[in-house]
Amino acid sequence: MKSELVILQSYLGDVDRHKEKYKTLEAASTNLRELIYRIDDLVSDCQNRVDYESMRSRFFSAISLRGKNFRNQVGKKLAEINRDIESMRETLNIIPSMISICKSEEAGSSGGGSSWGRVRWTSDIIDESQTVGLAKDTKILKKWILPCNGSLQLIAIVGMGGLGKTTLAQKIYNDREVCSRFQVRIWVCKSTFGELEIMKGILEQLKMDDHRSDRNVLLKRIHEALSNKKYLIVMDDVWSIDDGWWKRLLEGLPKTEKQGSCIIVTSRNEDVVKRMGVEEEQIHRPKLLSEEEGWLLFCKVAFASSKGKCKDIELEHVGKDILKKCAGLPLAIKTIGGLLSSKCQLYSVWKEVYEDLPHILADESKSDDSLMATLQLSYDHLPLQQKQCILCFAIYPEDYEIEVDQLANWWIGEGFIHKKGTKTSRKMALECLSELISQCLVEAVSKRNYDGRVYSCKMHDMIREMIIRVAREERFCSLDENNTNIATMHSRRLGVTNETLLQPLDGNSKLRALLLTKANYIGFTKQVALAQVKSLRVLDLSHLKFDESSQFCEVDFWRWITSLKRLTYLSFRDVANLTKLPRSIKKLWGLQILVLGECINLKKLPRSITLLPKLVVLDVGNCTSLSYLPRGLSKLVHLQELYGFKIPNARVSNACHLRDLKDLRDLRVLQLDVMEGSMIEEDELTVLAQFQYLRMLIVNAGDRDDDIFLERLEKLLPPKSLEELYLRHFCGHTTPAWIAPKLLDRLQYLCIEDSCVLQRLSDRFRGSEGNKWKIEGLCLKYLPNLEETWDGIRSAMPGLKYVEVSHCNSLKSFSCDVKNIDCWRKPEEEDEMN
Repeated sequence: MKSELVILQSYLGDVDRHKEKYKTLEAASTNLRELIYRIDDLVSDCQNRVDYESMRSRFFSAISLRGKNFRNQVGKKLAEINRDIESMRETLNIIPSMISICKSEEAGSSGGGSSWGRVRWTSDIIDESQTVGLAKDTKILKKWILPCNGSLQLIAIVGMGGLGKTTLAQKIYNDREVCSRFQVRIWVCKSTFGELEIMKGILEQLKMDDHRSDRNVLLKRIHEALSNKKYLIVMDDVWSIDDGWWKRLLEGLPKTEKQGSCIIVTSRNEDVVKRMGVEEEQIHRPKLLSEEEGWLLFCKVAFASSKGKCKDIELEHVGKDILKKCAGLPLAIKTIGGLLSSKCQLYSVWKEVYEDLPHILADESKSDDSLMATLQLSYDHLPLQQKQCILCFAIYPEDYEIEVDQLANWWIGEGFIHKKGTKTSRKMALECLSELISQCLVEAVSKRNYDGRVYSCKMHDMIREMIIRVAREERFCSLDENNTNIATMHSRRLGVTNETLLQPLDGNSKLRALLLTKANYIGFTKQVALAQVKSLRVLDLSHLKFDESSQFCEVDFWRWITSLKRLTYLSFRDVANLTKLPRSIKKLWGLQILVLGECINLKKLPRSITLLPKLVVLDVGNCTSLSYLPRGLSKLVHLQELYGFKIPNARVSNACHLRDLKDLRDLRVLQLDVMEGSMIEEDELTVLAQFQYLRMLIVNAGDRDDDIFLERLEKLLPPKSLEELYLRHFCGHTTPAWIAPKLLDRLQYLCIEDSCVLQRLSDRFRGSEGNKWKIEGLCLKYLPNLEETWDGIRSAMPGLKYVEVSHCNSLKSFSCDVKNIDCWRKPEEEDEMN
């Protein structure tokens, strides 16, 4: 059944890519998706049952009655699935040939340049009447291009679809100074043509038509024609270089020193241009239009007949409301402005357009040059895994800031993301998000300055409209006529706001994910529709406030939670009412991620939590009322991330001690919390050194200032694998001796914060001539008595690239403001010299 699932998922990816060509493929897509969900559910149920019976067999030899009933139910479901597969057999058999026809047609129409259903065609001709706000961008690019007299220069313009990358490239291409600077100018629309057609197109623009098909011959002719000439080539709309076309073309172009030639690449994918060889400082990222620029462009298009002048104050008000929906995206402004230019200039007509905008955009999406079609090109080019992940954004409200941890946990919990080789599922999820950001589909809102690690993100309104349209077509989630995520008996994913009605879930057997987005309380009794939903894999109730009225029954609530046999991700982050978990939590056999962080009134965890065999993440960080974790955590052998491990008092017999963690060999992240009375025993000093995969260690030292504890903390032996280290609330006068380059030779990021006592860095910290830190990022916060010099820091950390400092008044000669929040970044030229 697992093999069948993989094959069907592969079919689905191909079908989705070409379903707009044939109604048969569109219908097959819907049926295939439903079938895949059912098979996936059955496989999940069987796997959980196998795990349960494996555990049970250690104590009982006989097969239980429930086990027999389960087998009977599985047999019936399997028979139904096989019947449905058989009924689809004819369609499944013709899918490969239909897809083959689609690919042949696309290859024939685009010269082999695209394997996707939609392509864009662009030219070097610019319509100046519909351009606004390009002066600053043009000036920046000309500053890079015009003075250049060196070897071939590579420049990129990167941004989301509809941002005006092609328009900006056209502006540069046709600029008078640029035209006089270059002897030869060539425009190539990469998305439309394959490698052979690109070469022929270049020769055609060089007035050297050649109809031969030998790439080597054509490339040689291009090289000869461009030799000893200053040339400008614009490669517009580049999506991929995976087939090697760019490497071959670039190798064939002349790169004579002092020739001063230039190639400008436009793309929606930052990773692609970097792989093409464009340096970070040569990538230009145009910004969205300001409100003023947007209104100017809107008026140019919508009031073209009156030379861009709006003479009606009421139209101006509603026009600016419409403009807000465009969120500064030039193509959206031009599209909607063009639509309004053909309508009566009456307030009532424009108001109707404003209120019905999502439907209008959906209707016009059928045209290949429409706004939505243009934006959907970015979605179409994603691999299946990333398509599933980005559709998750459809359940969030407009302009909603999403926590990256929640997204990553959801993707892992639903099985969109899996571990790959030595990379954990968490790392794969973060890489997936990074790729979506790189492709300008998702916007990073909050991120760490040192390395760009993203903490929260959001989506542009127009990208969101496109994603919602796809989510509706693919029945990814249920949406009403206003594109609001709603609950129905067919819903698969649900983001709950204070306005969400849950009663329509009555009879729902498909719901896979439920997350609180803009809701902070729900009522719950065994009579509510939600109590009958048993299919959840993802349940995120972060920031929930239990309704303490008669509408909430805690017993019924926990009975429902522990009945969710498919659940893989459960979050109660920042649930102030949560004081304990029930022992029955052990029934969640498939649970992989359990988040309880910031539950300030959580006093105790049941020992049964140690009977969750698949647990990979356990987060009890900042649970200030929790004094220890239960014994038996060593059974959780798959645990990779443990936040908020409380170092207990030695006298607490039923607590998990540091020594008990030694069997958790797969730990990647560990947060240690020192409590009042916490003690590290002599036999626990080397435990951390045994974690050979540990990448991040967080030590919250709890402001403990007693000599015995500080002496033990001083003797800890860390793992050499550490890449990130955080030390907080430490009350020693000097940093612990183990924070030294000799012991932590892989450390890349160090953060020390919240210590009023710390006065200096230890002698071992400074290392020796042949033993320096490899740290690239340093963070020092709220260390008012730390007396160190900038030269001393730079001497100990010669590879330092980024420093963040705040409220460290005693630091001397630093290159940034140490009293307030400030940062220093290593200059690019200093990097190049090294």
